Amino acid sequence: MKETILEIIENRNITKATYLMKLKGDTSSVSNPGEFIDIKLDSLYLRRPMSICDYDDDSLTIIYKTVGKGTDYMSRLNVSTKLNVLTGLGNGFDMDDIKDDSCLVAGGVGIAPIYCLVKRLKRNNLKMIMGFNNKDEIFLLDEFKNLGIDTYVTTMDGSYGIKGTVVDAIKELNNNNKLNYVCACGPEPMIKAVYDCSIDGQLDLSARMGCGFGACMGCTISTKNGAKRVCKEGPIFKMEEIIW
Repeated sequence: MKETILEIIENRNITKATYLMKLKGDTSSVSNPGEFIDIKLDSLYLRRPMSICDYDDDSLTIIYKTVGKGTDYMSRLNVSTKLNVLTGLGNGFDMDDIKDDSCLVAGGVGIAPIYCLVKRLKRNNLKMIMGFNNKDEIFLLDEFKNLGIDTYVTTMDGSYGIKGTVVDAIKELNNNNKLNYVCACGPEPMIKAVYDCSIDGQLDLSARMGCGFGACMGCTISTKNGAKRVCKEGPIFKMEEIIW
């Protein structure tokens, strides 16, 4: 973990309530897809944890949805604003375990860390399934296609792609068989549904975090290997560990 000052160089609306923010500065402690940052915001007590969508030697990108006071505040921040940020948080995906022919599944802003993973993952025959409520919420579709990965979109109202949930797409594309290996990120109900139709994989679990680095124990969950903190031992957990 490293505390650093990052400067906003981009903060723009990409769908009705979804924003992309790019931050410039020292990103040396970011080392693995699936890690997150924790942003300090003026007048708000708790930092806001955000999954990393992309990073390089001197910048990183996050995607967030305006769902409360903190994210609404973030959406109104101007370019050149400097933020106090904790970087290098979380364990990230174990890329050595990910197999050829794996399926990557994400819903909403859970798509962000999966993009980071796919961009750095050298595997054959990967499939990407993205879930949204409707066509107006779709983002990063062209970016995934440009990475050369077979990409499928589901919308709950059927306005684009496969009608239904990501699980409907999994069943359709995999002939009702369970996925051999999956990496998934999204809302907990989606994650549990993906878990139920998969044999093996890694799941990015969301949780309410207090400190973001393991001190407050507020995001502790029970696993088959004992109590673990989502912010410290996670947020990525192997399927075999999880107790629902």
